[in-house]
Amino acid sequence: MLDRSRRPGLPFLACLLLFCATALCQETAHPTCRLADAAEQQDWKLVSELATADSTHAAQPDGMTALHWAAFHNNAEAARNLLTSEAFKAQVDRKTEYGITPLLIACEHGNDAIAELLLDAGASVDVNRRGKISPLHLAARQGNQKLIKLLINNGAEPDTKEAKHQTPLMWAAAAGNNEATTVLLEKGADANAFVPSGFTALLFATRQGHSGVVVTLLNAGVDVTHAMKPEKGFKRAPRKGTSALTLAVESGHFELAMQLIERGADPNDQRSGFAPLHALSWVRKPNRGEEPDGDPPPRGSGKLNSLQFVRAIVAAGADVNLQLKKGKSGKAHLNRTGATPLLLAAKTADLPYMKLLVELGADATLTNTDDCTPLMAAAGVGVRSVGEEAGTEEEVVDCLAFLLEQGNELDAVDKNKETAMHGAAYRCFPRAVEFLGSMGTDPSTWNHKNVSGWTPVMIAQGHRPGSFKPHPPTVTAIEALIERANEENSSREGAKAQSE
Repeated sequence: MLDRSRRPGLPFLACLLLFCATALCQETAHPTCRLADAAEQQDWKLVSELATADSTHAAQPDGMTALHWAAFHNNAEAARNLLTSEAFKAQVDRKTEYGITPLLIACEHGNDAIAELLLDAGASVDVNRRGKISPLHLAARQGNQKLIKLLINNGAEPDTKEAKHQTPLMWAAAAGNNEATTVLLEKGADANAFVPSGFTALLFATRQGHSGVVVTLLNAGVDVTHAMKPEKGFKRAPRKGTSALTLAVESGHFELAMQLIERGADPNDQRSGFAPLHALSWVRKPNRGEEPDGDPPPRGSGKLNSLQFVRAIVAAGADVNLQLKKGKSGKAHLNRTGATPLLLAAKTADLPYMKLLVELGADATLTNTDDCTPLMAAAGVGVRSVGEEAGTEEEVVDCLAFLLEQGNELDAVDKNKETAMHGAAYRCFPRAVEFLGSMGTDPSTWNHKNVSGWTPVMIAQGHRPGSFKPHPPTVTAIEALIERANEENSSREGAKAQSE
């Protein structure tokens, strides 16, 4: 049985149909495609015999010829022999049903020897694959310097763009091919070209953690402080102002991030809305939902872990008390304007990160512009999706204890009339409610409606954004504190009346 699993770009069902067609071709009506079949099966002796006898060189039903298969199997000798035929020279740019030429296959495999044979036979460097992917794009991704030079010397445009406006240099950078990056720059590729989302070759390389390529691009004069400016209306683009440093941190490439800082990146850069120390809060502890912020932590690269990076970037000038200049996102979310790295770490209940920040000089009492304290953020102010946001119940309780030790006020009320108890109700964490009660929280300070018209009990009953399911254990825990406070007040009033 013929093996069709290796056909470039061929779906399984199409493979099955084409197998049947090819089998019919072999056995009955079209014996002339035997040459292509022999090349597919790598029967090079038969290929040599048929190449001299077969003057038509018919293609298989999907358009694959013996020359395509010679390129696919990286057999330069077979390709050379086939190209001695005038028929093959005349069809050197013959496309398959999927628009694939032999040169595209050779470049996909990074085979400069076959590519040179094809180019000498007249193959065009301007015949693209679907998506406007050129031979040079494929060669750049493979990283073969000789092949890249060969294509450009034969007329390939260094800055040719595929359908998504990406250049060969971007493909080389994203793939981490430093040698390809170097030769493309030598051949005049634009190191500062960008796509509609704002990505450049430097940003592609940074996101993937390819430090060697990053250094090569910086040495070529690329500005380390360059920030993205997505075109208006472009969907799913990174935040405006995202720099290479931002991408390195959010991708977990901490060692690369420090290299960027050494090359001039600002450790307090918050043009994207967040500085590196702020971004670490969700890099270290992402949410658990189905939204993009619920993706698992980045794999990252390098020898620095996240907390080692914190020490390094603070030593390089990062401000542990830096407050964000923007970021307000409405009543249903934690207002990030004015937020410090510690406040965002509190929201994700990241006790190790908070402790390190305090060790390095962070003020654990600084609030955002809504006067929300780290204690309130840790309790759950701003939580929308129950059970999907970072922080387990045990972690939250441990963070509350730590923040109280650091001077956070137990019964503080912010500008939205919310308290730590409102936060515990948002999280639906009855143990957090009980812990706050054990620390002496006074219901008279929190048993009131916030700006949305909800008391902590009402929030636990389902009056909330995002998740409307009531949580009876939390309702019970909050009502128990209120009842106990009422009983204590009644006892005090009774005692006072008796004394009078």
